[in-house]
Amino acid sequence: MKDRIKKIRKAVGLTQKEFAEKLGLKQNTIATYEMGRISVSDAVIISICREFGINEVWLRTGEGGDENMYKKLPDEDRFSLNLGKLSVSENEFVRRGVNLLAETDPEKLKTLEEFMKKWLGIE
Repeated sequence: MKDRIKKIRKAVGLTQKEFAEKLGLKQNTIATYEMGRISVSDAVIISICREFGINEVWLRTGEGGDENMYKKLPDEDRFSLNLGKLSVSENEFVRRGVNLLAETDPEKLKTLEEFMKKWLGIE
């Protein structure tokens, strides 16, 4: 589980301190989880899953590989969750990118979407 906790933290772009704060924990607690020195309580597992939209079975067991890390959410919920994450990002690239997308002509967005799908290998 230690590697999966670290993977979640890195995926959401948080330091150990920031990750801990979101869960109401201390940074050294997250560090000890990531080193595998202490077991993660059920309450913390549930908090991680709720806060970051993580599939609890994957977190506990790794079942299904990394592609199973997130809960399968309806598109509208997924959009809202991701928009919330982006809105608090301190990454300037993310901030500029969100603004550019929001202010771009819809026809150009279609072209950009097709390019990104090809570039990322998504059908």
